[in-house]
Order: sequence, then C-alpha cells, then structure tokens
Amino acid sequence: MTSYALFLGCTIPARQPQYELSARKALTKLGIELIDLENMTCCAPPPLQSIDLETSLAVAAYNICLAEEADLNMITLCTGCFESLAMANRLLKEKPELKERVNKILANAGKEFKGNKEVRHYLQVLMNDVGINSIKQNIIKPLNNLKVAAFSGCHLLRPSALLRFDDPERPRIFDTLIEALGAKSIWYKNKLRCCGGLLRGYADDVALAIARDKIVNAHNASADCISTLCPFCFLTLDLGQVLIKTTYKEEYNMPIIHYAELLSLSLGVEPKELALDFHKVKIDKVMEKIG
Repeated sequence: MTSYALFLGCTIPARQPQYELSARKALTKLGIELIDLENMTCCAPPPLQSIDLETSLAVAAYNICLAEEADLNMITLCTGCFESLAMANRLLKEKPELKERVNKILANAGKEFKGNKEVRHYLQVLMNDVGINSIKQNIIKPLNNLKVAAFSGCHLLRPSALLRFDDPERPRIFDTLIEALGAKSIWYKNKLRCCGGLLRGYADDVALAIARDKIVNAHNASADCISTLCPFCFLTLDLGQVLIKTTYKEEYNMPIIHYAELLSLSLGVEPKELALDFHKVKIDKVMEKIG
C-alpha cells in the first residue's frame, strides 16, 4: 500500500465532509493509505501570493516540512491547495536563493524546507499510482448511463510551467478518469472557463453571472451532472443555483458532484456512507441513473 500525508485544507473539513469521506473511502479501496499529520495549517492560497510572496511560500512550505519530517509525499484534494503547495514546492526546489530566504522565516517555527518530497493532487495519484486499469478492475457499479460535464477549475492547470499537471489548453486526465468509471465525459461550451467563485464577496453579481453561464452550458449539453475537483467550484455551482433561482427566476436543478463521490459510488460504497445530504441541489436523478 502506498502512503501519503493528507492535506485537507480549510474548506473541505469545515463545509464539505462529503468530499473528505468519499476521497478517503475511494483511495483506501484502491490501496492508497492516507496519513493525517498534526499541526497542518492553511496552504496560503493564491490571492495571498500577490500580497507577500515570501510569507505565503513560507506558510505553504511549513506544511510540506511536516510531510518531509514524516518521510511522506503529500496528497491534496483541493485544487487551490494543490496550486499553493505544488507551486511553493517547485519554486523553492528550483530557486536556492528564495529557498534560503524562506528557510530564515521557517526557522522561527523550528522548520527547514529541504525539498525532498512531492506534492500531488489526488487525480495524479489515481493516474500514476493506482492506474486506469486497476480502477476499471475495481469497479462494482459502472456509471454507464451517466453523462458528466467535467469541470477541473482554474488552479489545477495553471501556472502550467510550475504545476505540470496536464495540458492547460486541452486537458485530458480528468475526462479519462471519468470515463474509467463507465460514464461519458461530454463536451460543453466554455468548458475550461472559470466558475466565478473567487469574485464572490467582491463582485457578487458578476460571480453569479459567470456561474450561471457554466450551469446553462452544461444544461444545454444535456449533462446529468457537473463533476468538480475544487471545493470552491462546488460551492459556487451548487449553492449558486439557489441564488440563480432567486436572482434570475431560473431553476436548473443541475447536480454538482465531486469526482471522489462518483468514484466511491462506482467502487460500491453505499450512498448512506457518503453524507450526500450536504448537496444543496439534490442528486436523486444521478442516483437513479447509477441504480
């Protein structure tokens, strides 16, 4: 069994227990052991990098130091956390002078970034450690009747030179993993466009208009659901439909489902084990198609 230090971040444990539950159950079934480390803190998300780069890198690197001390590579579920941690890891490995300055900050907390571990998103672990064939062999309940609109969000793919996750213009990893479950990953208009989530609290009307565009395009493509990887994308599109109903007087009832939930269901995890009631838009239609 391959072991990883699990980085949960802030939003998932606070607001989306169904994401954590499904990821833990699915990865465990596929032979990935998740180790919880004490004293993990915030990842210092992307907006903080524009305020003070070295401080934000030090906060991110503090978490990586914990994984280094445990002699474990790190796995993330949140794409924003992945961007922060993977970018910090890459920058500090490639820029010795920056690493030295950040380590001076870390020394105040008794830590030193060494740069001997990797930060991986859980899709990378599924692709590279588990493998598509192994996933297919473990499927108990194929999602053959499901048309899924994949939405990877922004932070998984960019900055591509540092994250090196997938082709930022024509990504295929997420689609491939959806289709490994037996579902069809469909094309829809503006598939890679932002959900608008980071504008919430600053320009709510613009954020909601962008989210509505994503929902409408998936609806027009006859998607049964939108599958997300990012907890902010999930919130924006799931809770956002409540706001779309009151603001635009439109109701789409488009289920928003984390890929980890689809994966768990296809691996035979019982729905009652996955806290699916945390979805604002009920996923009954999807569950009926899954059977």
